[in-house]
Amino acid sequence: MNDAVFLDAVKKVTTGALSLVELIELATRLCAENQPERAVEIYKIWAEFNREHPQCFVTLFNCAVLQTKLGDLAGSRINLEKSISMNPDFHPAYINLGGIIEKQGSGDGAINLWLSMIKRLDQVNSGAVGYKAEALKQISRILIARQQPANAEAVLRQCLDVNPQQRDVIEQYIAARLSQCKWPIVSPWDRVERKQLASGIHTLSMAAYADDPVLQLAASANYYRQAIPAAPADWPHDRRRAPIDRTRRLRIGYVSSDYREHAIGYLMPEVFELHDRSAVEVFVYYCGVPSTDSINARYKAVVENWRDIRDLDDRAAAALIASDGIDILVDVNGFTKDARTAVFAMRPAPIAVNWLGYPGTMGSPHHHYIIADDWIIPPALEAYYSERVLRLPCYQPNDRKRVVAPQRPARREARLPDDSFVFCCFNGSQKITRHTFDRWMRILQRVPNSTLWLLGSPEGTKERLQAYAEKQGVSADRLVFAEKLANPFHLARYPLADLFLDTAPYGAHTTASDALWMGVPVLTWSGRSFASRVCGSLVRAAGLPELVCKSPDEFVERAVALAQDREKLAAYRAQLERNRGSCTLFDMDGLVRGLEGLYREMADAYQRGNLPRPDLANLEHYFDIGTEADHDAVEFGTLPDLDGWYKSRLAQRHLNWPIAADNRLWTGADIARLEPSVVTPAFPAAKRRRQA
Repeated sequence: MNDAVFLDAVKKVTTGALSLVELIELATRLCAENQPERAVEIYKIWAEFNREHPQCFVTLFNCAVLQTKLGDLAGSRINLEKSISMNPDFHPAYINLGGIIEKQGSGDGAINLWLSMIKRLDQVNSGAVGYKAEALKQISRILIARQQPANAEAVLRQCLDVNPQQRDVIEQYIAARLSQCKWPIVSPWDRVERKQLASGIHTLSMAAYADDPVLQLAASANYYRQAIPAAPADWPHDRRRAPIDRTRRLRIGYVSSDYREHAIGYLMPEVFELHDRSAVEVFVYYCGVPSTDSINARYKAVVENWRDIRDLDDRAAAALIASDGIDILVDVNGFTKDARTAVFAMRPAPIAVNWLGYPGTMGSPHHHYIIADDWIIPPALEAYYSERVLRLPCYQPNDRKRVVAPQRPARREARLPDDSFVFCCFNGSQKITRHTFDRWMRILQRVPNSTLWLLGSPEGTKERLQAYAEKQGVSADRLVFAEKLANPFHLARYPLADLFLDTAPYGAHTTASDALWMGVPVLTWSGRSFASRVCGSLVRAAGLPELVCKSPDEFVERAVALAQDREKLAAYRAQLERNRGSCTLFDMDGLVRGLEGLYREMADAYQRGNLPRPDLANLEHYFDIGTEADHDAVEFGTLPDLDGWYKSRLAQRHLNWPIAADNRLWTGADIARLEPSVVTPAFPAAKRRRQA
């Protein structure tokens, strides 16, 4: 819009000749022409000349929305406050104003504003319900960020009382209960059924909730279907059939939000330092929070092509990846915080890989490969994955340059008894299930002079675990909670422990390799799911396969026996220290060469027209069956025949409504056993109607 047209519009405003509808159309046109500043100006002028207009509050709200996008938070706040003063029941203004107040540094102010809005919502109608739910979600988000899961859980429960159909709220509600060790995790009430809660568990939480790889696959597919939008039909950057030019280096793109001080960030620096630049050209697409920590700086210093895509929307990010000509795009997030999964749905690279960041299958039509190893996904368990499985000797990289504080603390500094046998577990509290804690209590009962050293927990969780221990006959003071420290100091205190006890079904990953690096033996039990088998892989790769148990009972017996055999533990410590430079777990040169070999294998298969096609058949049935089970009551990792458990329930369903065979558990032979006499009818070809 040129100056003359704009000035004419301003003249109409000052003479009262521009209606509200015309104003909004004009502002929309200005924004479409990339002139949002002029749209703000015209809104301000109109509001000044139309203070008594009954819809002036809408004008101020629209102006504030544009001001927020332009970064003018102070101006936006003023107009939102004016909008609310004109119409105290205009709820969108409260939602946005709370967000502005939060961004300006007052989380309490935002919460108080949203609570004031909720008090005004006394009308029972769809609009009031929706805005109340939105305000409660905003409040819970701040409480979660402040690490106040108990308060967040209470607010989220209110939100579900308002509307039980909110999948995102159920996800946060279950995650809050997991972090607090509130057992049973899935606890229904009159407004929300158990099945509804189980069906809304986020896929990452599902890995901690149940050792059920069938359900985890189905839950991933269900989440992907609901949460990830499809690429536009006319999307111009779809490269699924793009040729790979083998006369140049393979272009490998890594997408991650975690290349900073984060569990994944601590693992991968050497991958990029050791990549063969004559064979691969590396691109990193960083989508995490802005960071200036030393880990982030180390990545930026070594990565050949660093792209920050945090401020790009999914289309723009996918277009950038496509323009870079990436051959293989590696998803190092999966379904974790700040992931950009929708970018993969736009197919900006011919090959997509799931590796490291997410402990399980993506269940998506857009991820072709998953990188694991022989222990995490043995051939017998491949049916639980939608991707084709490729393997390294050990799937997890490590950083041999990790910084450890030079001064090692004494036990008294960590509030640990000098003469006690110290079991430790530094996994997050969300990984501690009732079944795991029961095993730990059995161990402590049988090793009287022993202590369990745990990582500091969210509010109330320490007291909850201590009370549970007392009920099991274990004194609360035998549970010691470690304060959170910067990683170098955290690593330095590991050797104060005698034996690391793993959790199940979501075991130690980075924490296990940290313990092993620091010479602390790790005892684990490998179940069936990815997250439950990683620790076993790491322990085996460190050279201690005898510390990987086959059952929960063996786990308890081995822990008790090792606590009574100090010489054996000393030998394990010496072995870990002796083999640190030669074992598979810390052989980063071998891992990177193996990884590059897998990339070449993928490219060769693609050029031969052999790109894997994810198998997603019948997963809605598996999901429905799996979420009907009570995983709080039954530890599925102990079921002797998981496949048989599912097949028996598929058979019951099939008799009521036929289910087509798939390539996973439900086969044509299963159907034939149920219906041996059924023959698929042969339909005659339709007769052509004789022309008149």
